[in-house]
Amino acid sequence: MQLVCHPTDFRRLTPKRSRRGTPSSGTLRPITSVILPSDWPAGYVFARPSHSLQEPHQQAKLPRPGDSSLRNRSLRNKALLFLLVSSLAATSAYCSEARSVDSSPVSTTQLTAWLMAGVSSSRLARLAEERGLATLPTHTELKQVDAAGAEKDLIRVLASGNVKSASVGMPISGQLIKAAAEARQQKYHEAELDLREVLRSDGSMSAGDSSALHFALGTMLRQQEQWDDAYDELTQAARLMPDLPEYHGAIAYLFYRLDDGPNAIAEARTALSLDPKNAEAYQFLGLGLYSSGQYAAAVHAYAEALARSHDNDHDNADTYYDMGIALHADGNRPGAIAAYQQAIQLRPAFWEAHSNLGLVLHEQGDLDRAAAEYREAKRMAPAEPSIRNNLSNTYCDQGKFDEAIAELHELYRQHPEWQEGHACLASAYMAKKNFDAAVTELRLALQQNPTGSSEHRILGQVLLLDNQPEEALRELRLAVSLNPDSEIAHHLLGTALYEQQQLHAAEREFREALRLSGSADNHFSLAACLMSQDRYEEALAELETASKLDPDRTLYRARREELLKLMKETAR
Repeated sequence: MQLVCHPTDFRRLTPKRSRRGTPSSGTLRPITSVILPSDWPAGYVFARPSHSLQEPHQQAKLPRPGDSSLRNRSLRNKALLFLLVSSLAATSAYCSEARSVDSSPVSTTQLTAWLMAGVSSSRLARLAEERGLATLPTHTELKQVDAAGAEKDLIRVLASGNVKSASVGMPISGQLIKAAAEARQQKYHEAELDLREVLRSDGSMSAGDSSALHFALGTMLRQQEQWDDAYDELTQAARLMPDLPEYHGAIAYLFYRLDDGPNAIAEARTALSLDPKNAEAYQFLGLGLYSSGQYAAAVHAYAEALARSHDNDHDNADTYYDMGIALHADGNRPGAIAAYQQAIQLRPAFWEAHSNLGLVLHEQGDLDRAAAEYREAKRMAPAEPSIRNNLSNTYCDQGKFDEAIAELHELYRQHPEWQEGHACLASAYMAKKNFDAAVTELRLALQQNPTGSSEHRILGQVLLLDNQPEEALRELRLAVSLNPDSEIAHHLLGTALYEQQQLHAAEREFREALRLSGSADNHFSLAACLMSQDRYEEALAELETASKLDPDRTLYRARREELLKLMKETAR
């Protein structure tokens, strides 16, 4: 259900003097309300599938139209060769005794870099337990890994003594520790510079340590949306350590962010060939399938991710959230609601899930619950503009126009750069009969969509209400030129021309509207125009057709009787 105001019938005939001096019933009443079209933009904002890897709770930013195509072309050539090489490496690894991961032990440097790149502590604990540690970690290193984000499970494995060598290894670089702290503070550029210095300064590091550092660097670059450089670093990490599924998952996610579903799917499947039990790889597969419009398959991939994760896994909330988005896109609203509710149960402060749940509830017509979800999301993220935007739309559909106006005023006060919501605010102003303010908001809406026929048409209607007929005609003519097949645009342009006594031009528009839609209302409006030109026989035929098409409308029959009486009077 789109967020639109419902149509109201504003057209009826009122007496007017004919050119012969005889009262005529053939005029249209001035416009007193606005019809919003079925394709009028809803104006709500939908939070996208979640980010894993360092940003699991933020609203996704898809590439801007026109930007990603060049990036995708430059990456796709690189990707084709890399996918071939990585697939061969994955096949080799899958057939070996170490099917899911490289058997070489891990170092504290690798663990710190992987934590920095967003790999979960629980996953790294399992990895360290499977492979063992290269050397005995010092007390200082344990503190450093803990500061980098390690949880109790990983610290317990590090302190377990499961090491390949009892000797003390190379200490963790101070610049790496500094970079990890900067990444946690979202100072991604500073972290990038420090990582580059670590890679440049230590020429004797192992391939495994170098691989982990390239992976962390690629993540920092991706956070800055430097897609080409991020891709180069991530693929370099995968070349140095081809059997780690997290690397291929990260590349899959990068392709998803660039709206390149096929390559995202290919990389996620490579990760799964390395580790068929990897829940995160299934989640990335779901994102790639969603990006490719394969919503049912995406839901299945998310279900596979959930089946392979631990019941208390923190990332399950993200997976249920992503599943809710895919279910909604697939038209399964009850399923989407259940998925969002599960995500909220696992993470009560998940504001994006509350917001998207509100959107689906709104679509189902449950406006009270939708508003409650938006208010809860607003309580958790009061500075998030999309929540107030969506809540104001719900208030408009509830008829709570004062509340909608208050929400949008606060939204624009906090975020003057926010570009959505002007159509909703215009609707609220129209309901309050504040047409000047409505015109202002509609002009702002047109700045976002200057070629939108509906926007020009609605503005034309409001300008008529605001007694600006010349401006109204301009907007309505633009609406017709932008969408010549819009019956309502032709009808309203005919109405505006009629009110300006441009009867022949009005007749052309009414006939075009009638060609596009042979409705009773269009026959009735054409009859009014013909009556004002004293073409009574033609007008009578139109009124009779209107009465036959809609026999329950007594107005049509009444005007027909009035016209017959008028024709008798003028015949004397």
